[in-house]
Amino acid sequence: MNYWQTELIRLRGVEPEDGDTFWRWNQDSEMARNLEFVWPPVSLSQVRDWAAAESRKKLERDSFNWVIEDSDGTAVGFIHTHNCHPRNGVFRYGLGVEASQRRKGYAAAAILLILRYYFLELRYQKVNVQMHSENTNSRSLHERLGFVREGAVRRAIFTDGRFLDELFYGMTVEEWRERYGVGNG
Repeated sequence: MNYWQTELIRLRGVEPEDGDTFWRWNQDSEMARNLEFVWPPVSLSQVRDWAAAESRKKLERDSFNWVIEDSDGTAVGFIHTHNCHPRNGVFRYGLGVEASQRRKGYAAAAILLILRYYFLELRYQKVNVQMHSENTNSRSLHERLGFVREGAVRRAIFTDGRFLDELFYGMTVEEWRERYGVGNG
C-alpha cells in the first residue's frame, strides 16, 4: 500500500519534466483567477526552471507541492500546503485541477489525503482554506467535505474589474475524525 495513493489518485512530488504541464495549466486564466489573480505571462523556460528547483525541495516548514495524478499516472492537477504553523497546529492549502479533469473527484481525494497526513502524521489540529465569493465550485466542494464557513471579509479581493468578498472555511481534526470515522488511535 502506498500512503499517497487511493483507487482514484496518487500524489507525488514535482519532477523537472512537469514544467511543461504547469506552463500549460498557467494558460488557464480562470483557474488562475480562482486561485489568486490572473498572472502576467511567464516563459516556458521560467516554469521549467521552477519545476526543476521544486523537484529538489524537501518538506520544509511542513509546506510542500504535490502533483495529482489519475489512476493512469496522468497529471491532472496540483495541491500545495502553505502557512503551516506547527506550534498552533494550523495549516492552509491551495489546489487546482485541469479544466477537462474537474468534477471527477480528484480534488476531493487529494484534499482528504492531505488532511489525513497533516492530522495523523504531523499532529496538526486545524486546516483553513480561503476563496473568493464567486468561486462556487470551491465553496461547494469544501462544504460537501464538511468544512465550516467561518467568516468573510467584504470586498477583499479585486479581480475581473470587481471587488469580491473573501470567504474563510475551516475544519478541525475532531470534525474530520467524526465525519470520516477515524479513531483516536
